[in-house]
Amino acid sequence: MSVLPIARMGAEVLKQRAAEVTDFKDSDLKGFVNDMIETMVEARGVGLAAPQVFRGQRIVIFFVPAGRNGGVEIPLTVMINPVITPLDDATNDAFEACLSVPGLTGTVPRFTNIKYRFHDMMGAEIEREATGFHARVVQHECDHLDGVLYPQRMADMTTLAFADVLQAEAEARGEELELDEEG
Repeated sequence: MSVLPIARMGAEVLKQRAAEVTDFKDSDLKGFVNDMIETMVEARGVGLAAPQVFRGQRIVIFFVPAGRNGGVEIPLTVMINPVITPLDDATNDAFEACLSVPGLTGTVPRFTNIKYRFHDMMGAEIEREATGFHARVVQHECDHLDGVLYPQRMADMTTLAFADVLQAEAEARGEELELDEEG
């Protein structure tokens, strides 16, 4: 396994729709996913999409820590060719960060309740529902597969800021600000 370089905002691979995975028996697939996992862990992210490591395929990995998800951990998940469907019109705004947009954060509106389906590494189809932070992570990562970075989803660009500045200001006020590197 190896840590892969992370594409940053401006890279062409982050601007394009990624291709569907059609060969689940591809001998390179498992090794690539293992490299993605190592890269995500090394970068301290909670998710990573294949375009972020310069591969234009519809592959996403993520996990959701219990502390950010009402006490329920969503274990490491590998999604191939995911599709998201909002369950209703409810949205919420929250800060997001991204490994491909290092150092910055901003508030992004996302659907609160979603259903998503994907294929696992063997090609079996899986369907889940998600709410809150779990739903946010899935939407953020899947945006990468369509060439969308979180600043493109921001409704109010005045919330775009350097994460370390917001963190320092929150600490000065005696507050805690949680900003995860989503992926």
